[in-house]
Amino acid sequence: MKDSYLVSVVIPTYNSEKTLAICLESIKNQTYKNVEIIIVDNFSFDATQRIAKEQGVRVVESDAIRSKARNIGIKQSKGYFVLSIDSDMELTGGVVEECIKTFQLDEIVGGIIIPEKSIGSNFLVEIRDFERSFYADTKIESARFFIKDLVEKVGGYDEDVVFYEESTLPQKIEKLGFNVGVRIKSEILHHENISIGKWLKKKYYYGKTAYEYKEKFNQYASKQISFFYRFSIFLRNKRFYSKPLLALGVLILKLLEYFAAGLGYMAGKRERDKTN
Repeated sequence: MKDSYLVSVVIPTYNSEKTLAICLESIKNQTYKNVEIIIVDNFSFDATQRIAKEQGVRVVESDAIRSKARNIGIKQSKGYFVLSIDSDMELTGGVVEECIKTFQLDEIVGGIIIPEKSIGSNFLVEIRDFERSFYADTKIESARFFIKDLVEKVGGYDEDVVFYEESTLPQKIEKLGFNVGVRIKSEILHHENISIGKWLKKKYYYGKTAYEYKEKFNQYASKQISFFYRFSIFLRNKRFYSKPLLALGVLILKLLEYFAAGLGYMAGKRERDKTN
């Protein structure tokens, strides 16, 4: 396959020196070579920008975070396709090539899901990886690879939502009649060396915009947020019981996440009530 389409990879960063070099190397080592990288950096005070510039990567400084940072990067991009990833992600070699080939097979494809595998050195990462392995063909996964024209047509990611932010863009594209549920085989390796405290703090933060997400994207949110839908994914799958310790870890982790997100939801509701 000729490298005829430019692919823009957009990466928001903030103090990402620990994983950024691995992320950038994985992009440069893709079997498909016609790729540009755009980093949208929130004024990092570590070596993030130095690492990026040493590898010849374009850096856009902005105090924007998350969805807004992704949208800024997409607007700055020149590619026919756009791929949005995080700085702690590592692409396996054939990700970009397989995504492009998949788009070429069917003109109704509007977004491509790249499966993720959690990697790291602690037990929480093992639990997360086991959990992820059950999400194929469910509403939990979201597409990351898109045609830029479609992204611009729907206005990019929703910047008012943190809860399931990555899901907002493919849902908008799906409403145009495109298929955003196509899944490739090549994986993203997600470096997730995190503590349980930081993880639950993140879920609390996400929960604060859960109401806004449900109001805008209820078709997906009704399942993504549902306690019963999430647990049924695990409990109805015989493979879940093949590793009892990891299965127990998943159940405990999800209960803690729902508790943290619920607290965030109530805090967000109080903030909304004060402003109304």
